[in-house]
Amino acid sequence: MTAIGNRGRKALALVAGLGLLAGCSSIRETRGYLVDTLTYTGVRAGIDNQRSVAATLGNPTFTSQFGEPTWYYVSTTTGQRPFGRPRITEQAVLAIRFDAAGNVVSVDRSGLESVVYLTPESDETPTLGRERGFLEDLFGNIGAVGAGAGQGGAGPGG
Repeated sequence: MTAIGNRGRKALALVAGLGLLAGCSSIRETRGYLVDTLTYTGVRAGIDNQRSVAATLGNPTFTSQFGEPTWYYVSTTTGQRPFGRPRITEQAVLAIRFDAAGNVVSVDRSGLESVVYLTPESDETPTLGRERGFLEDLFGNIGAVGAGAGQGGAGPGG
């Protein structure tokens, strides 16, 4: 009976260990527009316009605000290990530029090689002006409140 009990405990420990390992698998998540190679190769410069691109690819992820009208279709795949931060593993950006008449000028595709990672220098944002202390912030407006109200009578009740 103890031999079966030991085997049962070992089997239970093995199942529990496998269950813990399954919980440590990487999490993969895809966001944005899923770019289909066959679909976007159908968009051609000089032939298509904004209406045909919208019918083929749908609404863009975002559009340019300045310069030439450009529609961007962005897809990002991230991987995250347990208790870790998500990391970008794949990225695809499809940029379709249009002329003033709305006709396709070019279709460009880029990937993860175009991503720029920025690291801030510190936790503070530099601003213009002088540094003020806590007490100056707290008591700096004493005496300044209502100083301009007596001139011209434009204040309340005047």
